[in-house]
Amino acid sequence: MAEKTFTIISDSGIHARPATVLVQSVANVASDVNIEYNGKSVNLKSIMGVMSLGVPKGAEIKITASGSDENEAISKVEDVIKKEGLGE
Repeated sequence: MAEKTFTIISDSGIHARPATVLVQSVANVASDVNIEYNGKSVNLKSIMGVMSLGVPKGAEIKITASGSDENEAISKVEDVIKKEGLGE
């Protein structure tokens, strides 16, 4: 299993548009990818799951991936988070 932790720096947190971009970034990976916030973990391939977390600015999230392309999945998520200015 691969994992990476990020701190959200976007003023509006992870709202609808960035959540959609995150979900799309892992849509084609074989691995199971989850996002964890505040003790709750949801499938990162589910827009409703990601939105249900209500991740605000300043939150610490953990992305975990498990499967044949887990490192690629983490890398894709990291690229989106940095490109979209969501976190560091």
